[in-house]
Amino acid sequence: MGTNAKEAILTAGRQSAQAHGYGGLNLRDLANEVGIKAASIYHHFPSKADLAAAIAERYWQDTKAWLDEVASQRGDPTESLRAYPNSFRMSLENGNRLCLGSFMGAEYDDLPEAVRREVQTFADINVAWLSKRLVDAGLVAVEDSENRARAIFAAIAGAQLLARSRSDVSLFDTMIESYRAAGLLPA
Repeated sequence: MGTNAKEAILTAGRQSAQAHGYGGLNLRDLANEVGIKAASIYHHFPSKADLAAAIAERYWQDTKAWLDEVASQRGDPTESLRAYPNSFRMSLENGNRLCLGSFMGAEYDDLPEAVRREVQTFADINVAWLSKRLVDAGLVAVEDSENRARAIFAAIAGAQLLARSRSDVSLFDTMIESYRAAGLLPA
């Protein structure tokens, strides 16, 4: 069993965790989905906690790469900020799933320490990216940028949660537009 099996486990695990969270991450179900024996998962990940930490780490790495690509392609920090909600919208479009960081963040008290660290890193990556774009766009002073970035991150995650609970992506879009109208996000 090689790298392909490990990648398949991570991919299936991410889909499962975005739909069911850490508590719903079932190794037997993942093994069935990947087409391997449940014991084979332990070859790559000694425990459920190790698997969940690897999934969460990969998730924030993928998110960081996407954010960096958005910043690079858009060039203009205001345009990058306008595109930011799409990272959360994509999860809704993918089977009405939640952002993995949001879902696991809601389970924080029940997470193993290694998974908690990865969930915190996800939030830190998002807040740092937003903070830099806010300052570069001249929308806030450096000393106010982290608080504003946290507010944006929390608001968008909240919009995603509400939209998921209604299975309605258009509700997410409406909320994002209201954030723009209120000045939280650039119009």
